[in-house]
Amino acid sequence: MLVIKLSRLQSSISLGTYLPKWKHNTQPLPPCHDSKESMQVYKQHCKIAEEYHEVKKEIALLEERKKELIARLEQVEKESMDAAQLAKEYAELTEENRTLRLAQTQCVEQLEKLRIQYQKRQGSS
Repeated sequence: MLVIKLSRLQSSISLGTYLPKWKHNTQPLPPCHDSKESMQVYKQHCKIAEEYHEVKKEIALLEERKKELIARLEQVEKESMDAAQLAKEYAELTEENRTLRLAQTQCVEQLEKLRIQYQKRQGSS
């Protein structure tokens, strides 16, 4: 992909038609058309500047992807914490339920003993 762009860039530079909107500090100085070396330096500078801008675009895309992944990770961590909190509450409620059932069983047993004692008293009187 970069090779195609570079060959297109070289063709455009030869024709003098390709001049992207570069920042002043990366824009190549116009070549001296009478000097073969100046033209080569100009073409090389254009190539390097184009590669530089492609890398900057890729960095921007990667930074955006990084932000997306961080947001996704934070969401997963939040959901994990929510799940852990729910598991903790479930364990606490299960224990409370067990304790209440045990208390109910003890109360039923105590009530049954009291009924038996009451019936014995009623039968004795």
